[in-house]
Amino acid sequence: MTLTALVDYDSGNLHSAQKAFERMAAEVGAGEIVVTSDADVVARADRIVLPGDGAFPACRAALLAVDGLADALTQAVEQRGVPFLGICVGMQMLAKQGLEYETTPGFGWIDGEITKVAPADPTFKVPHMGWNDLVVTGSHPVLEGIETGEHAYFVHSWAMQMADLSQRLAHVDYAGDITAIVARDNIIGTQFHPEKSQQAGLRLIGNFLRWSP
Repeated sequence: MTLTALVDYDSGNLHSAQKAFERMAAEVGAGEIVVTSDADVVARADRIVLPGDGAFPACRAALLAVDGLADALTQAVEQRGVPFLGICVGMQMLAKQGLEYETTPGFGWIDGEITKVAPADPTFKVPHMGWNDLVVTGSHPVLEGIETGEHAYFVHSWAMQMADLSQRLAHVDYAGDITAIVARDNIIGTQFHPEKSQQAGLRLIGNFLRWSP
């Protein structure tokens, strides 16, 4: 049976993500969803989801603190080419580095860095929180049926600045560009929470669970 691992490293409440992935796995016949902090389970998973809430340095430290977990992720994603989805700070950790509080290295799988959200209009508050409309600029199997204008739910104060725009699939406007979806090879990431983004988010989750890079 196909196994999708939702990585648990004490970086937030996984309950809503687990329910959304279980719902869509049942709908598309994608096998078992497991919430785990076990590096061995992550190493043998057929798909991996890395969520994350909070500050980049804290999430990165928490991930590295779980014995073998970062190595298991790297082996699965880089060596086995396992389909991988990063969500919110889980997406941010795909970047080369984050600049929140201190310079913190990421996985370096996406060519970008994490910088403070700085709207050009001071009436736009930070964090960027709530619904925003996606502007889809790239094509990808995980975006099948998702078009410009779809609503997605964001909660974040830091965002990815892209060095290579070919790795960006979508952005939103918040008195300036905010990267919303990134992808490369077997890797995709969303700044928004698909599990909280209603039909568009569930569609994206279902597409990911069917995706074979």
